Amino acid sequence: MCMTDTISDMLTRIRNASVIRRESVDVSSSKVNLAILKILKEEGYITEFKEIQNDRNQHSVRVYLKYGPLKQQIINKIERVSKSSRRIYKRTGEVNKISGGIGTAIYSTSKGIMSDRECRKLKVGGEILCVVS
Repeated sequence: MCMTDTISDMLTRIRNASVIRRESVDVSSSKVNLAILKILKEEGYITEFKEIQNDRNQHSVRVYLKYGPLKQQIINKIERVSKSSRRIYKRTGEVNKISGGIGTAIYSTSKGIMSDRECRKLKVGGEILCVVS
């Protein structure tokens, strides 16, 4: 199986698992995916993630999803913005709040992968990878 966009695959798996109220979901492991998961944890969208090794000696990451007290979804929308077919970049002044500050955009910048909040604080722009709300 050849996967070209591991970020889209990870976001789709998280979205699908969240809709059917799964406790956890396994996604492929990469440096970019781990950096995105770290931001999702910091922003409170997931509880935890752990690197695991499956039976074929391949590394993957188990993501533990987070729900509200009445099992309502925390992640209502999670989507890829910049794709391999169409890259989208934002300058420093164009990094805006998502859904009035309720959501989070994740950017790939010259200083690493960071949330929109960190981008505004450090005054950097970059490629917008995905949006979560």
